[in-house]
Amino acid sequence: MSYNEPPNYGTPPPPPAGGYGAGGFTTGGDHPKGTTILILGILSLVCCGLFTGIPAIIMGKKALEESKTANYNNAGVIKAGWICGIIGTVLSALGIILNIILLAAGASLY
Repeated sequence: MSYNEPPNYGTPPPPPAGGYGAGGFTTGGDHPKGTTILILGILSLVCCGLFTGIPAIIMGKKALEESKTANYNNAGVIKAGWICGIIGTVLSALGIILNIILLAAGASLY
């Protein structure tokens, strides 16, 4: 054996045999409207208020009910969009009510 020759350790061991796996359940993949619901919910918080908050609430509630039976992977994304839609809608409604109260009291908005 010379120093320039790589050592021969024999043939590599065979790959491990297949195990039993994690179980017989399968996930349903991602809900097709999950990302849309999240985007609508975030937009209701940031700038659009009622215009995107109400659709996020309606679509989110329906998708959450579907995810209970279909076992979707992105139920957390759906729930986050639904919650953001609720918060954005409530904040927008409070802002509208506050503006009406200020206008009725005679205060100037500008």
